[in-house]
Amino acid sequence: MLKPFSIYDLIIIAVMASVGVAIKPVLATTVKVVTEGLVPGGSLVGGLYMMWIVLAFAITGKVGAATLAGIVQALMVMLLGIPGSHGAWTLLTYTGPGLAVDALMLLTLRFSGREFDRLAAFFAGLAANVCGTWLVNIVLFQLPHLFVALILTAAALSGGAGGLLAWGLYRVAKKYRLVRRT
Repeated sequence: MLKPFSIYDLIIIAVMASVGVAIKPVLATTVKVVTEGLVPGGSLVGGLYMMWIVLAFAITGKVGAATLAGIVQALMVMLLGIPGSHGAWTLLTYTGPGLAVDALMLLTLRFSGREFDRLAAFFAGLAANVCGTWLVNIVLFQLPHLFVALILTAAALSGGAGGLLAWGLYRVAKKYRLVRRT
């Protein structure tokens, strides 16, 4: 599974996963304070930490990078006791968004021959956050359908915005020659 990835790619994936895990508790706590717990924090600001798995794909340009970033995040959260663990379900709830990004990029970019662009970034962030929010709802909350629809809408908007932020960071990384295609 790791054969297509260079050491540089794996370092990028590990860094992106680590930054996403590091900022998640701070962002989720901030949203809980601001919204007084009325909206699950992950769905509202998830785009800001899902953007890092989108960026893992963007910088490496390799399908599987977002999934690996999700796996690294899951293992960090589980093994280090970082807030956000869902027990054994963490492997699913953190890896699922990476799988969603990789599947979308495989279908839209690889088969069409298009380059990673702003639109791809938007939909990658959207897919990651909607998938993560949906999985957490299934595993932990099982909220009423109408409330889930509202939360998924917030997750889509937040995820799309996070994807656009990832696009901006990708362009900066490209400018400073951090994007290396092997």
